[in-house]
Amino acid sequence: MARTRAQRRRHNVLLVAALVVTLLVVLFARDVSRSAHEATSPRRSENRSFAALANRLVTLENNVDFHLAYLLGHGGGLSRPVFAARLDQIDQQLGPLLSDANLLHRPVLAHHVQRELITLTVARVAADQAVIAATTTALTLPGASASTTSLASAQVALAAAVARWNYKRFSLVGEPGRVSLEAATSPLAHLALATTLSALTSAPSLTLTRGVSISAVAVTPSPLPAPSGKIVLPPVTKVHVGVSVTNDAYCTQPVSVTVTFTSSSGATQRRVMRATIGPDASFAFDATSLTTYASERATLRVAVAGAPASSSGTVEKVYAVTLAPSGNG
Repeated sequence: MARTRAQRRRHNVLLVAALVVTLLVVLFARDVSRSAHEATSPRRSENRSFAALANRLVTLENNVDFHLAYLLGHGGGLSRPVFAARLDQIDQQLGPLLSDANLLHRPVLAHHVQRELITLTVARVAADQAVIAATTTALTLPGASASTTSLASAQVALAAAVARWNYKRFSLVGEPGRVSLEAATSPLAHLALATTLSALTSAPSLTLTRGVSISAVAVTPSPLPAPSGKIVLPPVTKVHVGVSVTNDAYCTQPVSVTVTFTSSSGATQRRVMRATIGPDASFAFDATSLTTYASERATLRVAVAGAPASSSGTVEKVYAVTLAPSGNG
């Protein structure tokens, strides 16, 4: 049966509509594909840039962790200055690690992988600082200070952060760029720190042996020629005594110097001076003033307290002092 003109018209309209819908679907799919491709490109770049920075940071952290653990385990044969220098060298690397990690907050990547890396870095630095503080305190090294983090909690946090990172580091394998992130290693997280520190404190080369000595005594005005142990001065009314003290140990040593001037008449003048001297360093105390008179005879005693005498020096010096007559008749 032949179709009517109205039926043919309706058929043609439906055919045109179908063609238009098909064309729109094809154009939309092409736009979606193009947008997806364009979105993938920056994400690939971001992931690869992050991987380069993250792998460098994790490698540095692994090295710091290894060097600190190795120093603690094998540093018993080093001298105190060398051990302290190497410990300080490790400590100086911790600040830059945090700075580098803070640069990775943006952009936000898939699965928030950078947040886990920052957590790992913070845990590492906190653990390293706690161990360094405990070591310097145990060995009485210069600059020793107490840590606010206990060694046990620092190790637990460090081990947990390493485990989380080693799980999370595969997050970008299936993302654009398909990057692989470096694994974290931490011998420090499993080191028996109590035993290790005990071994260090008992190592002969690291044991602290305190010792100070009087390195020089200066008297003004200049004494006249006299035998050793005697000081002959012109007839003055004021004498100034300066003292230099040497700290012969690798530690920070507080000392006090007592200058006692006892006249033959029984009158005594005493001056006490205090200072803290750095490791293997000397300190010159300001000259102290003593009242004298012509023809006076007295005993000058200079004594240092705070530590025993070093093997090569003394902590006490005693002089017989004689002042010349005035010459005025």
